[in-house]
Amino acid sequence: MKRKTGQDRSITANWRPATLAVRGGTARSEYGETSEALFLTSGYAYDCAGDAAARFAGEQAGMTYSRLQNPTVEMLEHRIALLEGADACRTMASGMAAMTAALLCQLQAGDHLVGGRAAFGSCRWLTDTLLPKFGIETTVVDARDPQAFVDASRPNTKVWFFETPANPTMDVVDLRAVCALARERGIVTVVDNAFATPALQRPMDYGADVVAYSATKMMDGQGRVLAGAVCGTEAFVNDVLLPFTRNTGPTLSAFNAWVVLKGLETLDLRIRRQSENALEVGRFLEGRVPRINFPGLPSHPQHALAMSQMAMAGPIFSFEVDGGRTQAHALLDALELVDISNNIGDSRSLMTHPSSTTHSGVAEEKRIEMGIDEGMIRINVGLEDPADVIADLDHALGVAGL
Repeated sequence: MKRKTGQDRSITANWRPATLAVRGGTARSEYGETSEALFLTSGYAYDCAGDAAARFAGEQAGMTYSRLQNPTVEMLEHRIALLEGADACRTMASGMAAMTAALLCQLQAGDHLVGGRAAFGSCRWLTDTLLPKFGIETTVVDARDPQAFVDASRPNTKVWFFETPANPTMDVVDLRAVCALARERGIVTVVDNAFATPALQRPMDYGADVVAYSATKMMDGQGRVLAGAVCGTEAFVNDVLLPFTRNTGPTLSAFNAWVVLKGLETLDLRIRRQSENALEVGRFLEGRVPRINFPGLPSHPQHALAMSQMAMAGPIFSFEVDGGRTQAHALLDALELVDISNNIGDSRSLMTHPSSTTHSGVAEEKRIEMGIDEGMIRINVGLEDPADVIADLDHALGVAGL
């Protein structure tokens, strides 16, 4: 008898998150391989022309083209959906492909979107530049205030879009309150959960409709590949999102999907250890820098909220120096262990200066509005011994005059 696999929800319903991260979504070929198979193929063959016609008509199950389906990619989609607690998931070529698709698939000219003002630079480019080009009006608000979403909404508002925690200010959004307000008004919430991943926070548990990811970050977690994902109901993913992605093609490669599948196996272990390390590093920095933005610390104004909806605060946070770009760059240049890199979610400790990298494409006045000044530095704490990271920071802070 063929054993049931990680795609059988009657079995996976009883599995806990750590088990789902290793086995969820797994489908084995006739060879019975233990590790997920890597299917490097663009197309598929049919036994007869009638089978091809039936598959394209949706009358027969099976693969048609890897822009739509691939066995390796499908396993990853099943696994992420299970971890998220979602009905379905579609993966994308990158995190920004996921954010773009999650919005454009459901918006059209004449619609209105309310977005959180503190966001990744490219996400602000979507709301501030791309969507208005297509006749979609946008308003950005302080997402820390649930009422701000209500006050900014109009009769034609279709979506509320926000990150929590936000990149790089670490603003925290009250998921339960904001999602409840949106549902009362028939507005779809789209949440960027890349900083937390479902290992630390599941927005759908608090009423979110759509959750989007840069799987490049903690899900891969080792700085290897680009990937994105969008989770939602079967109706949203298949009837709203899929027609958009089918015809625009932001397709995730099978190889990248396989790498992320391997990354998910250790996600829970990595993100929890990195969160512990980040807390140690954060405590050290709190006594050395003028300002620190880390929800894991009791000094953060939204610490209680963050800890009520997150299992841990995650490995990423930011801090600020008073000497602007000159002092921030001096600190970064003095690092010997920690890498200067704009990436996050890596198992290596990384630091960057958002104003001159990730948010350099955002106009200065908007950066200031978002709370990002020239003295802000973002850090991703990795799996190294935190004492070594602290020693490196101690040295760099001294060189920078802190």
